Amino acid sequence: MKTRLGVFLSLLVLACPLAARAQWLAVTNVTAQLVESEDAGPHILFEYDLNDPGLSPETPAYVFVRYRKATEKAWHLVSPRFLRGIGHGLVDSKGHKKSDWWGIAVAGIKDIKQVELRVRAIAVVRVPGGAFRMKTVLGAGHDPSKTATDPCVLPAFWMAKCETTAGMYADYLAETGPDAAGWKKKMGDENRCGIKRADDGSYRVLPGRANFPVTYVSWYDAVGFLEWCGLRLPTEAEFEKALRGGLFLDGDATKKTPNPKPERRFPWGDEAPDAGGAQRCNLDGDADGFAYTAPVGSFAKFNSPYGLCDLAGNVAEWTSDWYATTFHVGLDGFRMVRGGSWKEVPDGVDAVSGATSLPLKESSIMGFRGVYPP
Repeated sequence: MKTRLGVFLSLLVLACPLAARAQWLAVTNVTAQLVESEDAGPHILFEYDLNDPGLSPETPAYVFVRYRKATEKAWHLVSPRFLRGIGHGLVDSKGHKKSDWWGIAVAGIKDIKQVELRVRAIAVVRVPGGAFRMKTVLGAGHDPSKTATDPCVLPAFWMAKCETTAGMYADYLAETGPDAAGWKKKMGDENRCGIKRADDGSYRVLPGRANFPVTYVSWYDAVGFLEWCGLRLPTEAEFEKALRGGLFLDGDATKKTPNPKPERRFPWGDEAPDAGGAQRCNLDGDADGFAYTAPVGSFAKFNSPYGLCDLAGNVAEWTSDWYATTFHVGLDGFRMVRGGSWKEVPDGVDAVSGATSLPLKESSIMGFRGVYPP
């Protein structure tokens, strides 16, 4: 038997333009209350509305919850291990959602009225499990051999539809605090990032910059943001499969939709980024309409086979993989970077080109996106 005490919490409702599906998706009408259970102890029931029209099993939202006690400054991620219901993790339909947060005593919560929750949602895309062609050449090279490679096999995963934006990252900084290690003075550049820190330690995004990708982030900064969300960086193989598609676009479980170009050079196919006068991504020069980075999703007509934006150009993206060989002495600390950037030539934004960078590197050409693991 359960009895609801009806104690409502102080909650922050976060919203962003629905059309972009790039920043946080709009979460509205958030409420929470304490529920007493005779058998399992007290828990928190939180409810909200998520009305993004693009939600489906193939393009769900990733929803996560963070909390803070009034006696503390620090915010914490609610572990999905303590959540039950359809209102967290992958949410594939719009409407009213509910989840229960069990075991609140573990978090030291005794007075429900002294807890603040924040619910956020990110647009993600399902990449079905199965085989794909993996072929990587370092240094913006293209393999002329065209030799077939054994297919690599990955389980299904879900990748953020767009690169992490300055607006999203600024929210992370604001919650992390005035001395957030993830902020760099260079981020204030109005052309290449646009996040300012005021004298009082608060953060703001310059007008018009919220939907541009965050830059000047080290590998450690990217990992910090994603751990804050409950996500992780993609592996190099995951990035390449998301760009090219599997041998079957619906995955090996059904194999109904063969990939017409399983070794495509670019997300859209084999045509050069400017073939026929059409600009397919943001790269070297301003013929694509942008001297520096572009708002995420600006070239959505030329997305990957799964509908992922900007896997070629705009900002090069950190991956979780090390670059390690037996003959490159001293380079074992480098991490792999994929996708090319707004400074890259066409050969540098293709499916097989990779770059390396020390994880401490902070550059105007590098950003990241998250993956929800299998």
